[in-house]
Amino acid sequence: MEPVENRSKSKDLKKKFAFSSLPYKRQRDIISISFLFIPILLLFVFSYLPAFAMVGYSFTDWDGINPTKHFIGVENYQTIFSDTSFFQPLVTSLYYLAGSFIQIGLATVIATLLSYQLRAKNFFKGVYFFPSLINSVAIGFIFLFFFQPDGTLDSVLKMLGLYDPSRLWLGDPALVNVSLAFTSVWRYIGYNIVMFAAAIQSISPDILEAANVDGANKFQQFKYIILPGISTILSLQLFLAISGALTVFEIPYIMTEGGNGSMTFVIQAVNLAFKNQRVGLASALALILMFVTVVVSILQKSILKDEGEKLR
Repeated sequence: MEPVENRSKSKDLKKKFAFSSLPYKRQRDIISISFLFIPILLLFVFSYLPAFAMVGYSFTDWDGINPTKHFIGVENYQTIFSDTSFFQPLVTSLYYLAGSFIQIGLATVIATLLSYQLRAKNFFKGVYFFPSLINSVAIGFIFLFFFQPDGTLDSVLKMLGLYDPSRLWLGDPALVNVSLAFTSVWRYIGYNIVMFAAAIQSISPDILEAANVDGANKFQQFKYIILPGISTILSLQLFLAISGALTVFEIPYIMTEGGNGSMTFVIQAVNLAFKNQRVGLASALALILMFVTVVVSILQKSILKDEGEKLR
């Protein structure tokens, strides 16, 4: 039998090194690190590790099936930069970029209107936000029927006397990207409205009331108080909108599969990797897209910083 003295020493050691005996700050740090460890591990395994692997694939001719990978240096990058057709999706991205600015502008105005003492404003927020809860694939199928010949949109235009049977919303290269960009705006504008409305509510009502007493009209309040007050969330949403315009995938893939001039960078990379079995070339294209996104983000941050200083 273990002596009583040894058992008491063992209990003292356990008590000394017990979690509850640690200082509160140390307990908080351990709990925080424990909760953060699993998300970081998942992020590393499913995001960073594949990204590092993709960098390696971009210097090979791997087809995605054969385990053998041959190192070919920068040949994939030379192929991309020597053929301008690989950069044709940049033109498509401009439609989504224009749609993003329209989306941000409309969302800012609507959020400002909802920030005033408006009846049932929470109901309107819910109505606007609802589309962002719908899966992108479902939205793609909904608008696929919406834009079909003699579909919902054409039926409405017939009632208004504006119907043109020769107009193909998804079949005409001059209209397809406008239609897809409109779908994207409808999909995300509600999310932006809710975010901007929450940011506007964080502005002290006393500031707006003081401006109103001083004779500032609604437009002046919007320009000199609301816009600077939501500049942080505005820059974040602009960053997400611009990066999303460059990496759009689900809606055009579901509705057109990139046909009729609606090809995007991501659809092009997916087709190269999984239809043409050119994973190495697709990886190089994905890295170029990432570089373009980073450059655009840096330029956007610089421009928004200068504009923010002007507003102040």
